[in-house]
Amino acid sequence: MRFVFLTLISLFSSASLFAEPIKVVASFSILGDMVKTIGGEQVEVTTIVGPNQDTHVYEPRPQDAINMANADMVFINGLGFEGWIERLAEASGFKGKPVVATSGLRSFEMEEKGKVIDDPHAWHNPDNALIYVKNIKKALIAHDPENKELYEKRALDYLHQIKDISTWARKELSQLKPPLKKVITAHDAFGYMARAYNIDFMAPVGLSTESEPSAKTIANILKQIRNTGVRAIFIENISNPRVIQQISKEAGVQGSGVLYSDALSEPGTVADTYLKLMRHNISTLVKAMQ
Repeated sequence: MRFVFLTLISLFSSASLFAEPIKVVASFSILGDMVKTIGGEQVEVTTIVGPNQDTHVYEPRPQDAINMANADMVFINGLGFEGWIERLAEASGFKGKPVVATSGLRSFEMEEKGKVIDDPHAWHNPDNALIYVKNIKKALIAHDPENKELYEKRALDYLHQIKDISTWARKELSQLKPPLKKVITAHDAFGYMARAYNIDFMAPVGLSTESEPSAKTIANILKQIRNTGVRAIFIENISNPRVIQQISKEAGVQGSGVLYSDALSEPGTVADTYLKLMRHNISTLVKAMQ
């Protein structure tokens, strides 16, 4: 009888292992990877804006509305990054409240087109990614308290890995001294990294990729290249490389490769997780600035 009783307890305690995974929608690929890492087998993540795609200019599809309507949870970056999310939520009929991964994070403001707006690219400082992890863990536990220990363990492991990335990045970049730390990218996506590691990023386009750079802006960047001797010029995986290639050609400076700004790379490639993205970007920056 005791054996039967213990067996029943074991069956009930492991029932959650066989439960249907939580249907989660994440707004973009970097955030989707974070949710998958913490949620594990307990979540089924669908990402709206996929690898190498641009969240700033994304146009939601009917399938996105269907996925959102069927979701148990929706995770977004916030800080105005997903300008289309409210329209999509309304179109889908989603009744829940999206989890904002940047909640509680100290954002930086920038002026663009006469308006002061938040810089949404907070993940480029690994110290901010720690806040993303804590918010994701908290939301998953609130939705699925039975698997609290699993979420806590995965989040703790992930936090350690992100802290290791942060320590390594500071060590790598500390070897470089101004004026070496000057970089040109396609749009102003690396402000948090700039502040964290004292790098001067210049870009022909602002926080969003929606607008085209003016001839005056390009002329100013070319002037700065000639005056400062910048040699680190990068295209981004989400952007049309045309403008950066034009700047590189007119300045007579060879391009330094690709930085992954607002999206992961395709699965099985160099930056298909957040951790790999950070290692690739830092390594590539150091190599170009040396």
